[in-house]
Amino acid sequence: MSTTKPTLNDLLGITHPIIMAPMFLVSNVAMLKAGMESGIAACVPALNYRTIEELKAAITELKAAKVPGGAFGINLIVNKSNMKYPAQLEAACELGVDFIITSLGSPRMVIEKAKPKGIKVFCDVTDLSYSKKVEAMGCDALVAVNNQAGGHRGNIAPEALIKELNENCAIPVITAGGVANKSDLDRAMSYGAIGASIGSPFIASEEAPVSQEYKQACVDYGAEDIVMTQKISGTPCTVINTPYVQKIGTKQTWLEGILNKNKKLKKWVKAIRFAKGMRDTTKAAQGATYKTVWVAGPSIEQTTAIEPVATIIKKFI
Repeated sequence: MSTTKPTLNDLLGITHPIIMAPMFLVSNVAMLKAGMESGIAACVPALNYRTIEELKAAITELKAAKVPGGAFGINLIVNKSNMKYPAQLEAACELGVDFIITSLGSPRMVIEKAKPKGIKVFCDVTDLSYSKKVEAMGCDALVAVNNQAGGHRGNIAPEALIKELNENCAIPVITAGGVANKSDLDRAMSYGAIGASIGSPFIASEEAPVSQEYKQACVDYGAEDIVMTQKISGTPCTVINTPYVQKIGTKQTWLEGILNKNKKLKKWVKAIRFAKGMRDTTKAAQGATYKTVWVAGPSIEQTTAIEPVATIIKKFI
């Protein structure tokens, strides 16, 4: 579509068109503060906080630390697997965040409650069909999750996805996946993206709360070492192909496959696998054990050292 679309800088009042992507168990207040101080937006998953009180405390601390040129937001899982979703949304609206990124479900309630508060709503999308649906609901921008993203990625290449969404949607597109340096960011913006949501390069930051072993794995491994696994949550997810991942495999067992095909049991199996997978990922992220299942995307290819967030951001601007 030929309509003039706002830039990411205009939408969020930031200096550089970058969102530090929300990463489960990785993103924390220290990382977000450093991002804002460097002139970008930064986002944390609400699920990184076990209680609503902890989430509220984090939002309050981030509001106090906000500086001109920076912005912060939260990521909400908006499907039934996240039973805390309504309370998380209420906290975000009550205390005030700059933006919310929705994932894995309908953003309707977020849009209806957050936008009247002046909170921007961005929605994770992987194809045109879903993009049109969330656009019709009133979201402010599309986070185009492509086939280079870390975690739960899409199936379409960055260029094709950005161009298709830009040509068929009136709202702007933020690319997500495969941005490891400034040339990658410039390339995505030449395709029509207004900015990028960047995650994996920040795992090996000094501020990240994960284990040194996880950070060092992002330095030592590269794009060719990223594999898809169904073992964490039942939904395909990208992880580093460590010896432990090689040992347990990346496919569901025959029993898991049968249970997932049973319509009556599928949602319960998925919820159980999600909870178990998150517990296993928590253990792997927080300490070095033989069960090292570390989520990351191919953009770790350009990670060469464990560095401060501010130093990592300089590689993109």
